Amino acid sequence: MYDIKQVSQKLDSLLKGKGVQVYEHCVSESEKQELNTEKADFNLFRTIFDSGVSVTVILDGKKGSASGNDLSDEGLEKAVSDAIAGAESSMVDEANVIAEREEPETFRSGCWEADMPRFYDCLKALTDTMAKDYPKVNLMTLIGDHTRYHVYYVNSNGTRFENYSGLYEAGIEMSGSDGEKNTGLDYTGFCTKDLDTPLIEQGSVKQHLEATEKSLNSVPLPGKFEGTVIFTPDCLGQFVDMLASNYIMGGVIMNGTSQWLDRLGQQVASEKITVSLKAQDERIAKLQPFTSDGYKAENVTVIEKGVLNCFLLNLYAAKKTGKPVVKNTSFSMVIENGDTPLADMIASVDKGLIVGGFSGGEPGANGEFSGVAKNSFYVENGKIVGAVTETMINGNLEQAFKNVIAVSKEQVCDGGSVLPWLACGGIVISGK
Repeated sequence: MYDIKQVSQKLDSLLKGKGVQVYEHCVSESEKQELNTEKADFNLFRTIFDSGVSVTVILDGKKGSASGNDLSDEGLEKAVSDAIAGAESSMVDEANVIAEREEPETFRSGCWEADMPRFYDCLKALTDTMAKDYPKVNLMTLIGDHTRYHVYYVNSNGTRFENYSGLYEAGIEMSGSDGEKNTGLDYTGFCTKDLDTPLIEQGSVKQHLEATEKSLNSVPLPGKFEGTVIFTPDCLGQFVDMLASNYIMGGVIMNGTSQWLDRLGQQVASEKITVSLKAQDERIAKLQPFTSDGYKAENVTVIEKGVLNCFLLNLYAAKKTGKPVVKNTSFSMVIENGDTPLADMIASVDKGLIVGGFSGGEPGANGEFSGVAKNSFYVENGKIVGAVTETMINGNLEQAFKNVIAVSKEQVCDGGSVLPWLACGGIVISGK
């Protein structure tokens, strides 16, 4: 393991020695302790060390970047030389700048020291509970790990950020079987700062186990109709990602294809919708305390009661468009819950789907989407009839988020986001 502060100082010396006056660099190290299972049998324990360095230089408005995982003197020399070469061969762009100076700060979050014996016990309790309470679910793989990260960021304006963080993570792959009936593979995961909550209660683990068993009894979907879709928290995250990419991220603002380009301060979604990106939130384990641009991260409310507050612009996009930079480049998303219990939300559906996942292409510039509803259940007259297969949904992103019928009182926190269930009307549902 290297002393990454000393590595950072070497980078400063190399850059200044080559006459570079405007630059930023980031050095990181991590240590991962990992437990693997195959079909509920623990068969691997290993420790993985990783390191990384990234360097960006700006020479008279020309920008070059390089990265690698070699922190030796030779590796640092190569990273600096490659970044300079990249700048010398690039075009001048006045938007190529680095962030102004921020006060130096050290951040700490999560659990730095792993308790692997206790983590093993927690993972074993999870596999035992799955075997006992969900006998029709096959555990294919379970990977649990504790990772601690040490990151050091510097820019030539005097910013110095250091971050120590540690968290536990788990990923579960499962399928269902009952005699000759089988389901496809399903996956879920979560991260957490501590082991106080049973792992089966983390994230949406229990929901996935229940859905996998219920998916063994699929029903044919009756034709094609316009109905209500209840997006699970997992699927809602997918759709908000698509919404952001289509309407508010830097790329679509810079190229002018966003249909919300002139909608700042206006209603773009139902007043039931409030979406924030969090830099500080006790419920979230995977926080990013400073941005990739070199700003101390801030909590940002992107959409508040349906009103668009900001575009998600990094420093470069902000300079290109003349709009404010957003000091949060993470996607630690929180969507505020509503006041409707999930059971009541389902009971209010005349005809529709509960959609657990979506598989389709990127929406068009007009927001139109179409794809396969995965891990989904047909609802009729307020009752879940059964799982469905080969079912499509299509609609318009903006209209879906305007046609919000209800937001659930319940939320799911998987350590990276906090999301409710969301019921939207006017979505076309097509069976075989």
